Amino acid sequence: MSNSRVEDVAAIRAVLNDSYRAWATGDAAAMVADYTPDATAILTGSFRDGRDRIRQSMAQSFEGPLAGSSTYNREIGIRFAGRDAAIVVSESAILFAGETEVPGDERRVNATWVLEKCDGRWLIAAYHNSPVLPPN
Repeated sequence: MSNSRVEDVAAIRAVLNDSYRAWATGDAAAMVADYTPDATAILTGSFRDGRDRIRQSMAQSFEGPLAGSSTYNREIGIRFAGRDAAIVVSESAILFAGETEVPGDERRVNATWVLEKCDGRWLIAAYHNSPVLPPN
């Protein structure tokens, strides 16, 4: 990996970590600060189109069922699709208020993050998750 890729990996991880920290503080605006304006988020049963829609949806959730929550995140891999695009695969879960670990596999999801480098800055362009299924 060239030095630029090492720097890119560090920058991508910083973007994701900033988003995770913002979730933990219930700050929807900070959570989507590094999303592209036309970002999309697909979660089980929902499609959120655009950074503003994602922010609005998260703000409502932080005031309701996700109040006091944080997330568990484990990076599975990062790969690049050209110079200015990256795909991150992770395993994630919501930790509700008072939880310090995921209580069971039923809340774990596999997530795909698509990031693009815009004017030298990595931004989240798309997010999608799907429940982790038990092995066959």
